[in-house]
Amino acid sequence: MHIQFNTDSNIKGDTDLAAKTKAVVMATLDRLSDRITSVEVYLADENSDQKVGTQTIRCVMEARLTGLSPLAVTNHADSVEEAVDGAADKLERVLQSTLGRLETLQEEPPPIE
Repeated sequence: MHIQFNTDSNIKGDTDLAAKTKAVVMATLDRLSDRITSVEVYLADENSDQKVGTQTIRCVMEARLTGLSPLAVTNHADSVEEAVDGAADKLERVLQSTLGRLETLQEEPPPIE
């Protein structure tokens, strides 16, 4: 699973932050990693010019699964760490739900009696 990490100009996207973010994504999505080709993470500070307010950090994660359209989630939080954790959890739930529905559809229907 390839992980791409991006930030806007208001968040310092250094190698330490990239490594921590990738570790969270890998740990959260590890069970599903064989089905995921890539994950893109984008962090932004939506309120950087005002420096007031809550939940101003936005994390968008987009996962690409083999043979399916990309799935994306967004999470807002007060800190980068909370935003990443929340988005990773949301993405895990969306992926589990999507893959569960696909498995249900692929099962053979019971015979008609």
